[in-house]
Amino acid sequence: MLMEKVAEILAEASAEAVEPRFRALAAGEVMEKAPGEVVTVADREAEQIITRRLRELLPVPVVGEEAVAADPALARALLSEPAVWLVDPVDGTSNFVAGRPDFAVMASLVRGGQTVAAWIWQPVTGTAYAAELGSGAWRNGHQLTRTPAGDAPEKWRGVLKSRFLEPAEHHRLRTNARVFGHLSEGLRAAGIEYPQIADGDQDFILYWRTLPWDHSPGSLLVTEAGGTSARLDGTPYHPEPPGGRDGLLVASDPATWERTRAILLGTPT
Repeated sequence: MLMEKVAEILAEASAEAVEPRFRALAAGEVMEKAPGEVVTVADREAEQIITRRLRELLPVPVVGEEAVAADPALARALLSEPAVWLVDPVDGTSNFVAGRPDFAVMASLVRGGQTVAAWIWQPVTGTAYAAELGSGAWRNGHQLTRTPAGDAPEKWRGVLKSRFLEPAEHHRLRTNARVFGHLSEGLRAAGIEYPQIADGDQDFILYWRTLPWDHSPGSLLVTEAGGTSARLDGTPYHPEPPGGRDGLLVASDPATWERTRAILLGTPT
């Protein structure tokens, strides 16, 4: 019941506050909340709708991206509360503002510091992803099982997110990554990129900054589909307040994760 209800909440909030403004944002409906970071009225209205309805469903704190932008202390609930909702009302806001279709509406439920349920709604394609800890991952109701990437890195497809990397680290990783078959900078939307791993369209992604509302839903989706999402020291991903650890490698399967880390960091396998 919970899985279906939250999926409905995201789709309905998107239909009300997000989709009518896609490629139709009016003057004054786009603001800068931080240098290089934009927010729209769609983000704020969708988060308000989702927050209210999630609290009606399960009355625990809601850590929303826009609420935390206004009051960073709200994110501490991830450390202090037994259960927390995480909400990203428009993941990929820069794409949304530019009229590109790569954006999503996301939520997850965190208990005891671990993501136990996750939802990703992609409005443009009408695609719904969901995952439940220990039960599996689904796309539009069909269970996802990710096959391993194979043992030939020269055929792997990956993403190296370099926006928040120091120049020297970026150069080192890009140099080591030349062995891979195809490498891109990604689509600036975790709600699009993580499903690409679960669906088999990408084999790995290296993220650096890991805001919890961006990575909690997709990490559970990938791991429940058979993949791996872990810090570079091998620690499984758990959502943390902003300002925590950097670096997160996501891959199609455990063996691909290990091999990709070794290649990127230049360590022997």
